[in-house]
Amino acid sequence: MKTLNISSKGNYLVVQLDRGKANVLNQTMIDELRQLIRETEQDTTIGGIVLTGKPHFFSGGVDLLEVFYYDSEGIRNFWGSFLQLAAEMLAFSKPLVAAITGHSPAGGCILACACDYRVMAIGEKYQIGLNEMAVGIAPRESILHLYAFWIGKRKAYQYLLEGYLMKGPEALELGLVDELVDLDQTLAQAEAKIQQYLKLPPVAFRQTKKALKASLVDQMTRNFETDLELLHTQLMSDESRHIMGQVVQFLASKKK
Repeated sequence: MKTLNISSKGNYLVVQLDRGKANVLNQTMIDELRQLIRETEQDTTIGGIVLTGKPHFFSGGVDLLEVFYYDSEGIRNFWGSFLQLAAEMLAFSKPLVAAITGHSPAGGCILACACDYRVMAIGEKYQIGLNEMAVGIAPRESILHLYAFWIGKRKAYQYLLEGYLMKGPEALELGLVDELVDLDQTLAQAEAKIQQYLKLPPVAFRQTKKALKASLVDQMTRNFETDLELLHTQLMSDESRHIMGQVVQFLASKKK
């Protein structure tokens, strides 16, 4: 894998996102995550996955410096693949725990929301949430359902409209994350959680998880093609391209 570091811990995997400083998402990372989920689902020797990042970043979200320059079909394929990844992570029958090692905005937050349990590093500056509005991306209804599953419809509605990012204590209070720990304890605590899950009866766990998330998976996938077409049209609009172009210029200037 080019963007994932995978370590076997006996009956589960620790998968570290590994793409640059901020683990930003491109087509290759999305494809590799989808492959990982499919293969692990079928492998009877692997009981679950801990998904982690690097110090100070879980994932900084979509790599706008790359994705902005995809052609129309590439943009459609990227966002379609990303939405499918979120749905496939939700439908993954085995334990899936996130060790959020720092910032986790936008796409990073979506990956975390698709997990069963989230341990986040304490840090004054670490932020998590869905701020797509700020970069000219209009989240689809499926993302509202995913966000609202954890923080409630009212807050999800308000925060998506505002592109609002929250810090750890607020995320803990709202239920977006389940624990706050020191950065150097984030992975260990996430591993302790998956070990707890793996002591439970596996068939009962998987059937219960499927029942609890069935309606959410349905909401995420029900109008997939229609939602994707609406998202693609919006992303190709003059307004969206202008805003994202400004963001790309700003990000590029910081790299010089």
